[in-house]
Amino acid sequence: MALALRLLRCSGRNTVFRSLSTKGSPQDVFDALQKSGVFPDEYSGLSPSPENDTAPVRQPVTSAHMIINNAVSDKDAVSVSSDGKIIHGQYGDLGVQEGIPLEFLALLRPAAEAAAATSKLGHSGTLVVFGATQAAGLAAVQLWKGGAVVAVVGGEHSGNDEMMGIVKELTKEPGFAAAEEFALQKKNFSDMVDAAANGSKIATAAPDNFLSEFKENVLAYSSAYPDTRPAAVGESHLDFEGKDKDSELFRDNIDPYLAQYPAGSPPLDPSKIDSNFNIEQYKIFKSKFGRQTTAVISGDDVGDFSPAQVFSGMTLVPEGAPDTLVEGEIPYEFSLTRNDIDVPSEAAGPVAGAVIAVTPDLEVAAKAVAGAKSLREKAEALQFITEAQRNAFAAASSVASQATKVGAPVYVVGGTLPGFESLEPSAEDVKEARRAMDIDESGTSRLNYFIQVFRSSDFPIYEDYAVHRNKEGSPYQIIVTK
Repeated sequence: MALALRLLRCSGRNTVFRSLSTKGSPQDVFDALQKSGVFPDEYSGLSPSPENDTAPVRQPVTSAHMIINNAVSDKDAVSVSSDGKIIHGQYGDLGVQEGIPLEFLALLRPAAEAAAATSKLGHSGTLVVFGATQAAGLAAVQLWKGGAVVAVVGGEHSGNDEMMGIVKELTKEPGFAAAEEFALQKKNFSDMVDAAANGSKIATAAPDNFLSEFKENVLAYSSAYPDTRPAAVGESHLDFEGKDKDSELFRDNIDPYLAQYPAGSPPLDPSKIDSNFNIEQYKIFKSKFGRQTTAVISGDDVGDFSPAQVFSGMTLVPEGAPDTLVEGEIPYEFSLTRNDIDVPSEAAGPVAGAVIAVTPDLEVAAKAVAGAKSLREKAEALQFITEAQRNAFAAASSVASQATKVGAPVYVVGGTLPGFESLEPSAEDVKEARRAMDIDESGTSRLNYFIQVFRSSDFPIYEDYAVHRNKEGSPYQIIVTK
């Protein structure tokens, strides 16, 4: 095949463009690149297939490694011996592991730490996890056998919609997954955890309160957007900011332009609203939106629908309920005439404890605060770290408080944090992690990881690129194979 490459070489201050045309296999291209000095010899690991010299053959994989402290780890790694056994860098000979991917076994230590923590907490009730996308945190979410898991994703990954969706799928009802930013709202977060642990029940509705607020909002809207303007817009839209010579024609142009938008509200009489617009009238008013929506969807002639005009007419002459208005049994529909709606969630059981997986930002913040003695020094320590680090510390504290306020323990996995207990996995914990990783006959396993593999056995440069991706904060578990 013919392949044309345009290469860029930099030598000192001189930049030279060179065109290279060659015929042959990809291996021939690599040989030509190496001879030209673009790639050193060790960057090429592919060899041509004997059956088809145009198809490269991947080199066999004999080991898999985690990235720890921005370096390829030999401790959190597994290798394949000559007799097919798996040797772990920390746990030694694991024997033959036919049903577990080699890349998963590289993550055995964080999985075993999660198994130790969940086992210690008793697999009963509700578990709260911080750092749910870290290797150990993700394992804790999946290994918990209790009623529910509340999983908090750290700020380093909470902006990744795909990973947030994955964590949500792993937390069964009544548990839930939330971003770090939500855990910062400590009262709201505490209420959600309490609802998951103890069950929730929708409070009895207060129709008069809702109706009173609605009337206040309508009057405020009428005052802000009167029908004396060409459309329901703020007064600033009618301010002229151009040149003086154009001012005479400004209203002649802006009024027809705004006329295409919905009109404002006619004047409203508060006394008429109080006397004529009751709960039944609100129900009729709300039903008009449903009929309008149906007409739009079905393509009917909808005309000009102005809710403000409709409301004004109803305050002057109350309407009767149309024949099509039926109070349906729709559980989540908002209604002022039904105050007995009850859609409870099951109680998962009391909070059994919290598991905090160490994230890069949390580790920095925790060490900074731990080194301070007085309250002032702690405040100063928090002031001189980044916002991401402060948020991680606050969110992890919020998670820990859910356990400490009920006297439950807090365990740290995936590292250490000052003031918290880290567990050393036992041999049984390691076995439990391996059992959870094992893929059964249906192709499923209790513990799943979402991995990005960099095959440095084919391209040694991939090892450096894997470290770079890890520094960027990839939401996936990065594994380097050799």
